Amino acid sequence: MAHIKNFGLVAQLRSDASSHVIRYRNGRIRQSGRGLVFWFRPETASIAELPMDDREMALFVKGRSQDFQSVAVQGTLTWRVADPELLASRVDFSIGLFTGAHQAEPIQRIETRLAGLVNQAALQHLAHAPVRALLDAGPEPLRRALEVALTADPAVADIGIELVAIRLTNLAPTSELERALQTPTFEALQQKADEATFERRALAVDKERAIAENELSNRTELARREKMLITEEADNARSRAAGLAEAQQVEAAAEADRIRTVESARAEAEQARIAIYRDLPPGVLLGLAAREAAGKLDTIEHLNVTPDLLASLVGEFRRAPAILPVP
Repeated sequence: MAHIKNFGLVAQLRSDASSHVIRYRNGRIRQSGRGLVFWFRPETASIAELPMDDREMALFVKGRSQDFQSVAVQGTLTWRVADPELLASRVDFSIGLFTGAHQAEPIQRIETRLAGLVNQAALQHLAHAPVRALLDAGPEPLRRALEVALTADPAVADIGIELVAIRLTNLAPTSELERALQTPTFEALQQKADEATFERRALAVDKERAIAENELSNRTELARREKMLITEEADNARSRAAGLAEAQQVEAAAEADRIRTVESARAEAEQARIAIYRDLPPGVLLGLAAREAAGKLDTIEHLNVTPDLLASLVGEFRRAPAILPVP
């Protein structure tokens, strides 16, 4: 906004570098330029101030696609003044000579004209394609179409402005249609997720089955080895028992042979002794028996000798005196 100081019949205007100021007098341009500072007479002057910086305006277009579905477009349009004198002649940019403010709303008028051109071009573009094609293509084809339409439209160049850039941030249907369009994709993704879950569960089941089979195989192998061990231990026990029995049998046979040998020796000795005793006279045998009995007795308290026994002994001694050895 220009800064104006009044000094009685004259006033001073000081403008910013981003503003283009045009001073008219008697309907003709007397001064025109950016960042001007000059003196003027308020009663004879008319001044217009135009912004030379880039201006941005918000875009919002709601139209229908070829298949009669609502589509909303949001974005930003950037424009600037290309010919300030031409624009000042087409749009009222005059300012108050005491306040420095615009007497009308020229920026709003320009943006209203641009918004109408954008809406017209956007509605035409949206009406030539179904909503699925528009959403699949995205906002870039619409942005190029708007750029071409506004650049070629004489209503923009004839007023002295030019298009700088168009940016579209969103191209979306209604929330109900968006949910309906998202449903097949969501269902497909959900199906893939379910398939992945089923595959993971199947893989887990396969792994569990493999683990169970491995455990069963290990248990079977352990049982087989335990059976082999038991069989080996039984064979070893039988072998030990057979060896022990054979050893005992050999030992018993040896003991039997020893006993037979000893008994045979005893029997032979007894037979020899019997043979010796068989040829001896009864008196000798009786004496030997008496000596044997006397050797086994510790003490003799009483000895009864009958006459018959004494007579028998004396008779025997008489019959065989030469047989007894002389001690």
